[in-house]
Amino acid sequence: MSRADTDLISRVEESYDKLLALCAHLEGFADALPDAIDRQECLIMSRALGPMVHRIQEFEEQQVFPVLLAWQAIKPEMTETIDRLKIEHQLDSCYAEDVQDMLRGLGEGRPTLSPDAAGFMLRGFFEAMRRHVAFEQQFLVPLLQLALRRLPASVGAN
Repeated sequence: MSRADTDLISRVEESYDKLLALCAHLEGFADALPDAIDRQECLIMSRALGPMVHRIQEFEEQQVFPVLLAWQAIKPEMTETIDRLKIEHQLDSCYAEDVQDMLRGLGEGRPTLSPDAAGFMLRGFFEAMRRHVAFEQQFLVPLLQLALRRLPASVGAN
């Protein structure tokens, strides 16, 4: 594997680490409901959540998915998987917007949901993100590594 390929794998792993850290942070918010919420942290997270999720999804769609789709040996099945992951990205983005709004409300002292509903929303979001990351770590990363070894160097060097 080339240096560019190794860098791509490293960036993928870093993005998963960031998402899992985000999930742990959101789990902390859910656990702190209703009385121990740090309003300032809610405001910070409400501003950071959407852009972070968007950047990671954009990176996957522009850098990772094309490498997998270029590998003809797995293309028919991979096309369906990538299409499903893109739909999941759209759904995750919409859910992230809802979580952002809820966190902003908590941070501004005007909660839009009951503590139980807010906790349920947070847990639903971070559990879905953890499942998404686990799937990609267990399935896509090994395929990406294999694809990078088998494809011409120019394909993975975007």
